[in-house]
Amino acid sequence: MHPLLAEFLGTMLLILLGNGVVANVILNKTKGNGGGWIVITTGWALAVFVGVVVAGPYSGAHLNPAVTLALAIAGKFAWSAVFLFIVAQLLGAMTGAFLVWFYYKDHLDITADPGLIQACYCTAPAIRNNGRNFASEVIGTFVLLFTIFYFTGAELGKEKTPVGMGSLGALPVALLVLAIGLSLGGTTGYAINPVRDLGPRIMHAVLPVKGKEGSGWDYAWIPVVGPFIGAAIAAVLYLCLQPVAS
Repeated sequence: MHPLLAEFLGTMLLILLGNGVVANVILNKTKGNGGGWIVITTGWALAVFVGVVVAGPYSGAHLNPAVTLALAIAGKFAWSAVFLFIVAQLLGAMTGAFLVWFYYKDHLDITADPGLIQACYCTAPAIRNNGRNFASEVIGTFVLLFTIFYFTGAELGKEKTPVGMGSLGALPVALLVLAIGLSLGGTTGYAINPVRDLGPRIMHAVLPVKGKEGSGWDYAWIPVVGPFIGAAIAAVLYLCLQPVAS
């Protein structure tokens, strides 16, 4: 398992399960039809858990270019590896979206609403207001990255002996994504990840999806640029809050 392969596979699983729960809830005649927002946010959180479990031991499980950028700004990741990580993440997201199309094709074919079809791939605002939509993605991603910087490992005793949590080490970030989705996801669908939106949007545009209309390219810059800005702000603030060396 190479770090780039881990990023590809982790992001693929993230999108397969994340967009998969959206499809299960909103497409016609699925077993989960009508499950609602709680099911979607829970499914996305668990999708993050799965992706992190698979990729974490090999790449650190960024699965998100905003995470990669923030870690590089904070000096916790090599700038030389940033571009390749983002490429692996984008390809993983596109592959995951392809698998969602294949898996739910029968249900996509009998769903007439092009908005619901598009929602199985990429985000869209509940109320279109570019400035506020952009701010939503910036703030949501800021919360994601700023909190991640303060994650700590489990420790025992006064000596603070590190304790390995195994796959349960992926749980904190899953709970964080669940919190963001429940509290901040209602405006834009909380992309908070450039490739989570861009990769599936590309696949929506190129796949032979029955009944689709435009892929919303006039909005697509917001869930790409917004998360990068939010991540950069989180990283800079984290650096500013570090103790001054004596």
